[in-house]
Amino acid sequence: MTKTLTRLFDDYSDAKSALNDLERLGVPHDSISIVANNADGAHGDHDTSLDDVNDRGDVSRGVSTGAAVGGVGGLLAGLGLLAIPGLGPIVAAGWLASTVVGAGIGAAGGAATGTIVGALKDAGHTEDEAHVYSEGVRRGGTLLSARVDDSLATEAEAVLDRHRSVDATTRGAAYRQDGWTRFDEAAPAYTRDEVVAERGRYGSVSSTNSTTY
Repeated sequence: MTKTLTRLFDDYSDAKSALNDLERLGVPHDSISIVANNADGAHGDHDTSLDDVNDRGDVSRGVSTGAAVGGVGGLLAGLGLLAIPGLGPIVAAGWLASTVVGAGIGAAGGAATGTIVGALKDAGHTEDEAHVYSEGVRRGGTLLSARVDDSLATEAEAVLDRHRSVDATTRGAAYRQDGWTRFDEAAPAYTRDEVVAERGRYGSVSSTNSTTY
């Protein structure tokens, strides 16, 4: 049996450190998924050519950004540049990415046609969690999700808890205070300046979310 552990991070470097620790623990990289906002171009320029994602979520055609973001082997070496409705430019790899784009069905113009909310719900998250996680990525965050064997679940959660992560309930409440209700795929993606401002707003927050399925 496996459990799906999911975290949202305001800082990509925190998510990257958590991912590396999971791989060192023995969680296979094809059991881990990462989706990170790239509106600020931190992971390279978005490629407008066809991006194909295979059934493990690795990019098989188009730009791979593993070297640019410091990935040496493992999942990070398979990071690819995509565009998701409502999110705008992102880098992504892993099973969640493949679910969003249709498990290997590329998207013309670099735009993935799957839904991030649907993919998260398919992974076992509640609708509210799926919307908060999606909005978190839209606003500049990084989503890390791992399917972990029961025998490693306790250690994997401890690994994730050592890194700064976002409590989905608390962050959702903060969004709603500003009038937000749900993730809207038709809404304009955040601009570079908006993402930078949003990261600054929450960058000092350090809390833990232990969503497990």
